[in-house]
Amino acid sequence: MEKKIALTGIKPTGIPHIGNYLGSIRPGLELAEKFRAFYFIADYHALNSIKDPKILREMSIEVAATWLACGLNPEEVMLYKQSAVPETFELFTILSCFTPKGLMNRAHAYKAKVADNLKNKKVPDDNVNMGMFSYPVLMAADILLFDADYVPVGKDQLQHIEMAIDIAQSLNYTYGEELIKIPQAYVREETQTIIGLDGRKMSKSYNNTIPLFLPPKKLRKMIMKIVTNSQTIEEPKDPEKCNVFSLYKLFADKDEIANLQEKYLAGGMGWGQAKQELFEKIDSIIAPKRERYFDIMKNKDYIEQVLKDGSIKARELCADKMERLRSALGVK
Repeated sequence: MEKKIALTGIKPTGIPHIGNYLGSIRPGLELAEKFRAFYFIADYHALNSIKDPKILREMSIEVAATWLACGLNPEEVMLYKQSAVPETFELFTILSCFTPKGLMNRAHAYKAKVADNLKNKKVPDDNVNMGMFSYPVLMAADILLFDADYVPVGKDQLQHIEMAIDIAQSLNYTYGEELIKIPQAYVREETQTIIGLDGRKMSKSYNNTIPLFLPPKKLRKMIMKIVTNSQTIEEPKDPEKCNVFSLYKLFADKDEIANLQEKYLAGGMGWGQAKQELFEKIDSIIAPKRERYFDIMKNKDYIEQVLKDGSIKARELCADKMERLRSALGVK
């Protein structure tokens, strides 16, 4: 029986942080153990925020190197650049013809931008380009091009999968056959909200992230900045209300979690000690990946070749699907 397909994309908007690793990279790589795994660098999506070509190219390389350093094996899975698979954009054009404008009006990112404009007494669509407005359609093309069965997402991205399903169903209904497979969201509850330095969701927009490959001294310094309450060393502490413990749980095993939890409840442990334990745990896991990352970045030709090979495979895989779709639509 052929394995089902799981597809993961990541925008090249800087070296990933701890939240990206826990919420996207690690679970994405775990999917490769039971599914055919497709990973792509969403460089066209990044154009909405990055207009410097040198920065965009460099960030694309950095993101690819991060996945490779974290364990992605390009011999077993597929890694490619979105921009190197033009069939994605052909499918985007097709899907646009089956996407109601009203559906795009309900996109969370667009609604948030309009609300912000109105709050600041600007016209609703101020600084809204079509790349941003039609972002969900391009994402649908990314997903639907390869007949993905599962797409790993956080709850804040569920709407994108729902929109992709709506668009695919509209096209299939119009032509009376399943030209496009309907995907499913793959949601991991345990990594839905990764806490940042200030207790809010870890996000670059909040400037509360912990970059993934910081050197040990800088990593420890960042972890020591995590916001905690004013309890003294002697006081027992509630681990379930602690930003430090919430991160620790995502890296540690059951015994380690139980041991630290016991220290919290018993009292006699200060926040500095808790943060030190978090630092040591994170560094023990990230250190070998950090070393691999900087080794890989010394050979950018290798990274470029991996992406090129992946893109060639991707185009071969979607060729028959696009031929069938063109024929069904009458454009062939």
